Amino acid sequence: MAYRAARKLQVNKDINRAALQCETMRRSWIPIAAGYASLTIGLLDIAKAVSPHFGHSRMGEWSEVLPGIVTTVTRTTSLVVGILLVMIAHALRRGKVRAWRAVMVLLPVSVVMGFAHLRPVPALISLALMAALVAGRREFTALPDPRSRWRALGNLLVLGAIDVGLGLLIVSSHARALAGHPGLLDRLEHVLLGLAGIEGPLTFTTARVSDLVYFLLLALGTLTAVTTLYLAMRPARPVAKLTEEDERRLRELLSRSGERDSLGYFALRRDKSVIFSPSGKAAVAYRVVSGVMLASGDPIGDPEAWPAAIKAFLRDARRHAWVPAVIGCGETAGEVWTRETGMSALEIGDEAVVEVAGFTLEGRAMRNVRQMANRTERAGYTCRVRRVADLTDQERERVKQAADAWRGTQTERGYSMALGRFGDPADADCLVATAHKDGELRAVLHFVPWGPHGISLDLMRRDRSAEPGLNELLIVKTLQAAPSLGISQVSLNFAMFRSVLARGERLGAGPVLRAWRAVLIFLSQWFQIESLYRFNAKFRPIWEPRFVVYPNARDLPRISVSALQAEAFITLGRPRVRRLRVPRLRPARLAS
Repeated sequence: MAYRAARKLQVNKDINRAALQCETMRRSWIPIAAGYASLTIGLLDIAKAVSPHFGHSRMGEWSEVLPGIVTTVTRTTSLVVGILLVMIAHALRRGKVRAWRAVMVLLPVSVVMGFAHLRPVPALISLALMAALVAGRREFTALPDPRSRWRALGNLLVLGAIDVGLGLLIVSSHARALAGHPGLLDRLEHVLLGLAGIEGPLTFTTARVSDLVYFLLLALGTLTAVTTLYLAMRPARPVAKLTEEDERRLRELLSRSGERDSLGYFALRRDKSVIFSPSGKAAVAYRVVSGVMLASGDPIGDPEAWPAAIKAFLRDARRHAWVPAVIGCGETAGEVWTRETGMSALEIGDEAVVEVAGFTLEGRAMRNVRQMANRTERAGYTCRVRRVADLTDQERERVKQAADAWRGTQTERGYSMALGRFGDPADADCLVATAHKDGELRAVLHFVPWGPHGISLDLMRRDRSAEPGLNELLIVKTLQAAPSLGISQVSLNFAMFRSVLARGERLGAGPVLRAWRAVLIFLSQWFQIESLYRFNAKFRPIWEPRFVVYPNARDLPRISVSALQAEAFITLGRPRVRRLRVPRLRPARLAS
């Protein structure tokens, strides 16, 4: 019976996955083909505008009888349209409705320019693409992505670099009409001035070529300036925001079922969005990063309502053409995600959970922790473990300032396993453990609630000049104080790829496992992979696996980059500040 039930579950999962893949293929091949066609037409338009010898055109034969402004306008228009088609191609592949509308405006211009140059083949390709887009218009329904004014800066830098490259190509393709033999620096100066609408130092032997080069460069510069100004002036949409009503509803769900997931409280980060099931009994917290709709942890609320919340999550992902993914979910939630969506799961590490009732400093296995804690305590350090509500305003501000000062990274890290704030009145039930010496604050741990009888580590910070064993002492004191606070389990740090590190060092480990472990140790120089595992293992925890859920293997690199961006390990387009010196060992969650 058990075998038949398991077999039936696997068959249903395979059916769901196949149905999802068929639906995805049915929906995606038209936008993908249209995107590549737009890219091809755009590149052809750019090539025929930049190079006077590209393809065969009778426009050159007519150039002696047509006014110079005619050839100049047609080639300049082809260049602008080509660049815009290339820029829109990616959004068209994702099925964006605005990209469809823009292409439907640009393609007729491309058709006219093709016939004007007496190149019927590119014009007919543009006409065919127009007809296909009209026929498949229902496949282009994706809404715009959340936007930020950082896109204006990115547009300026990327298009500026493209402008310089195309400008040099334009000048070099008309080298026969140049007077003298100007060098690269002279050509570069001419391009840079031409992008601003100023005549450069180069001289052309014919006025027609001189005007053509001038207007092509001016068109490039104008296009960059206009698109950058448009993006800068366009109202910015917040990438993610947890409204007061959403936070209230999430807190209600956590009060009823918060003990199910140690990461549940982190859904209350205010830079996340949340989507609820139709009944309101379950919710999925997420953030959109680089086109990936990245959920974190398990769904919040009643497990029976999880499938409805997951389906609402997927519907929203399809509406915006985002890649759905989950990072850091538990085993039960991973099974629900894979069963309901047909996606796959991959174990990415383990969470260290310590049972308070079974914790003791006695025994050989705890000798290292016992010695470090005792040595630190003899050095004059004292610890206090309290609820945040019991701190005075001065103490709360002092802890907050110290934690910020001891942060070892340029930006505050965190997404899936960090709250991102301290001392908020709404977080009065959080726990804070502080270490002092001679009346000075030297270290702090901050824990968030995990249901009524658990806490989950949010951040761990200490003064770089403090004793190395201070973190161990704080954890020990927190575990010893836990029973009086009604706490029975404590979730510590998350250890990335713990099983690989543990099995790879055992006798008899194979060459592949040892090589994978060597790579992780190398990466630990930047991501604290091995140090967190070693630190967690000292407390003899229960290891709870955590997973990433993804649609296809080809999406994993994109999801990985998005997760690193969300956790602030990759900070694109953010101002840089002076990096603080960090302690020799500063254990923290993956997200802290």
